[in-house]
Amino acid sequence: MFRHTMLFLGYELGNVRRNPVWPLFGILQPVLYLLLFAPLLTTMTKGGTLADALRMFTPGAMMMIALFGSLFTGFTMINETRNGVLERLAVSQAWRPAIILGRVIKDVLVLIVQSLLVMGVAMLMGLRLGVASLLLMLLLMAATGLFATGISYGLALAVRDEGGMSQIVQFFALPLTLLAGMLLPISLGPQWMQTVARFNPLYYSVEAGRSLFAGHLSDSTIPIAFGLFAVLGVLTLTWAVRSLRSLAG
Repeated sequence: MFRHTMLFLGYELGNVRRNPVWPLFGILQPVLYLLLFAPLLTTMTKGGTLADALRMFTPGAMMMIALFGSLFTGFTMINETRNGVLERLAVSQAWRPAIILGRVIKDVLVLIVQSLLVMGVAMLMGLRLGVASLLLMLLLMAATGLFATGISYGLALAVRDEGGMSQIVQFFALPLTLLAGMLLPISLGPQWMQTVARFNPLYYSVEAGRSLFAGHLSDSTIPIAFGLFAVLGVLTLTWAVRSLRSLAG
């Protein structure tokens, strides 16, 4: 099992190494938001400084990568399904979950590197983080990315059409972004929006990220977010693996 997973992981990482442009483009939007949008939020924070604005906004910008970057990872799998590559792998002697796990681990590793780059830009702008907060934030990004990539691969294997999958992803991505409070804290919105946001799992990851960046490591949102995404990650991965088994017949 481990050997097969590492073989698929090595193959996927080789593809990233040969074409590193897309992961770099994936952080372009969050970095632009940090540079152009975060300074506008200084009057909305208690301290009124750029550092305070960055502590509020950077976790949301990072979750944009976890959501948008991870939800689109499944498109390559649709092409492989159409060409018969994935079906041949699924009926081979390889351990089937390794086909999914290798890709997911690759996506999580890329997400962690992207997160470090975004946090590096924020630190250059004045953000200060403790080591514990930084490490926990990276783990939270990995857990969130695990959930989103599982959904993406499950959708890709279920829909098997780029147009249909794109419509589904775009339909859900914007409401999830707004109701998670990625751009602005959901506490600034009306009561009905705050109530609806509690049914959005990404809301908890954004709130936990803001607690980590503020240094409130004992805040209740942190264990809630980790527990929630651990369960959701297992469920979405299970769905993706079962969809692959269905493909193999």
